[in-house]
Amino acid sequence: MRAEVRPGETVVVKVGSTSLVGASGEPEHDRLEKLVSDLADLRGGGINVVLVSSGAIAAGLHPLGFRSRPNDIPSLQAAAAVGQGRLFNSYSRLLADRDLTAAQVLLTRYDFMHRQQYLNARNTLEKLLAFGTIPIVNENDTIAVDEIRFGDNDRLAALVANLVRAKLLLLLTDAKGLHSADPRTDPDAPVIDEVERITPELERAAGGRGSDISSGGMASKVAAAWVATFSGVGVVVAAAFEPDVVARATRGERTGTYFHPHPRPISARRLWIAFGQPPRGTVVVDEGAKRAVVTDNRSLLAVGVVDVIGTFQPGETVDLASRDDGVFARGLVRFSSEELDSVKGRRTRGVAGREVIHRDHLIVLEDPDRG
Repeated sequence: MRAEVRPGETVVVKVGSTSLVGASGEPEHDRLEKLVSDLADLRGGGINVVLVSSGAIAAGLHPLGFRSRPNDIPSLQAAAAVGQGRLFNSYSRLLADRDLTAAQVLLTRYDFMHRQQYLNARNTLEKLLAFGTIPIVNENDTIAVDEIRFGDNDRLAALVANLVRAKLLLLLTDAKGLHSADPRTDPDAPVIDEVERITPELERAAGGRGSDISSGGMASKVAAAWVATFSGVGVVVAAAFEPDVVARATRGERTGTYFHPHPRPISARRLWIAFGQPPRGTVVVDEGAKRAVVTDNRSLLAVGVVDVIGTFQPGETVDLASRDDGVFARGLVRFSSEELDSVKGRRTRGVAGREVIHRDHLIVLEDPDRG
């Protein structure tokens, strides 16, 4: 059974660059108008809507004379600075024609790496929804170098879905859904209807990056679905060009690929620990320590640590791994990497019992071989 979004609940819709920008490099008015019309219909039916929109860089390429996406960071930042205003202006005018107010929200990885910023972002989005606006979210690509080089709006949309406690995350793309194999190498691979659990095999089927004007691709959508479903949000990956795709997805009808939410969703704080900031290193533990964390829901102690990889400071996020099974958990560490390396495995009194990561700051990841 797919999730149905009812009045009073929230849907996050993410649209990619290739679904908005035509061959000319300009945002296509007809595509924008159809999307805005669909979102306005949802809002008119009492459903809260947040739009996570890519396309700022793509929209800024043509005015600056680029024929394709450049590779250097300053040019990408310049394109984002030009394109973001143009894109939001189009959304704002189209929503105003339907008596709705657009609210621009630009976020960076910093806003998810620091707890107070995370809470500020959540409070702002919740207040905007309470006022009846449609927040339009994008990465602040003009200043966030790491976001341009490594980030994608699929992951951002998944984190936003958690921030606003969404019922559904709809990832609109130029593909019909997740295929059983990469359709670029196997054109006959069928679309998977529903996914109960994301496996490494499923991730491999997702392939790599999509087009040359976007930074995502199906692999990033599967990764985003993993994040969102962990927080109890259902996810649909579907084609933006499918008729009535937004309405059908929110009604729980069959379209694209549906990822079922995790049966035991984690809290917002634990999701922030797991996915709000990139891990700074890896703490390798013995089997006893892994069993204590995974099975017994206990804290990680210094005595169970066998190796320290990377450089990190107290309060930063690290992965937990065993030598045989790889990464199995993530948490906020209470030692620096240098200090932990000096006390790892020690059983002397006062060290063996020290908590490297408290159980309240730990999350066990469903798939043990994820990084």
